[in-house]
Amino acid sequence: MPYIFKKSIPDRIVDVLIIVILSVFGLATLFPLYYVAVVSITPYTEVLRNGGFLLIPKTFTWDAYKAIFNSGVVPRALNVTIFVTLTGTALNLMVTTLLAYPLSKKYLPGRNAVLMSIVFTMLFSGGLIPTFLTVKATGLMNTLWALIIPGMVSTFNLLVMKTYFESLPSEIEEASKVDGCSDVGTLLRIVLPLSMPIMATLGLFYGVNHWNAYFGGIMYLNDRDLYPLQVVLRNMIITPSVSQELSVPQSQLSSLPPESIKMATVVVAIVPIIAVYPFLQKYFIKGMLLGAVKG
Repeated sequence: MPYIFKKSIPDRIVDVLIIVILSVFGLATLFPLYYVAVVSITPYTEVLRNGGFLLIPKTFTWDAYKAIFNSGVVPRALNVTIFVTLTGTALNLMVTTLLAYPLSKKYLPGRNAVLMSIVFTMLFSGGLIPTFLTVKATGLMNTLWALIIPGMVSTFNLLVMKTYFESLPSEIEEASKVDGCSDVGTLLRIVLPLSMPIMATLGLFYGVNHWNAYFGGIMYLNDRDLYPLQVVLRNMIITPSVSQELSVPQSQLSSLPPESIKMATVVVAIVPIIAVYPFLQKYFIKGMLLGAVKG
């Protein structure tokens, strides 16, 4: 006969308090996103009529979104960001895997020296000016590769992936080698299929980093046609004239306030990466538990 566990009144009170506190923090996190989305589709006259604060708009308009997508600047920047994110994430995972897998083998000659030199970069970096001079000397200036190659490998992600590879049973790889599988074949056919949680987790880390990056675009790009979406959004926020940033006549935006266009651009910048997260959430949770003490 199964036992039914009944919580005491103090335990129930604590549970209620925890739920209330987490709900408050959740609403505090989601409300700015909701407010930005609402303002982007609400006529600005209604926003001003409500003192700049409204929860449920009475009327809707998509004029701000039509303006930014008809300008050509935002769609071009969105395509650049998508290219950098997809290409950069794929190269990040490939190079990180090819570096982490051999370093996970204790019999690798010079393994400790290589690991120490890699960890050293977590504590000391070349700095902004040497990095800029290196990018310039290698001919990457004013190319999209300047946004990808300098950050090809994250030391933290490399160590996390190496730890994951070390946690895999060595008997599986030994069995594949007995069957005549090479090291590369073992990695492709055995290790990688078992490493989907860490691949999805680090892929999300790399992807979000590429999607939100704007400093590299400011430092290494002079051609406005190569600007990623975050750089366009940053310039749109700090510029006094939104029409100048969108490269459209002011007369076409006379009926739209700059705030609505900025809010619409923010929504375009955050929705794609938020939409990807639910598909990777289960792998993300598994990946975050790597290295944790399990009992």
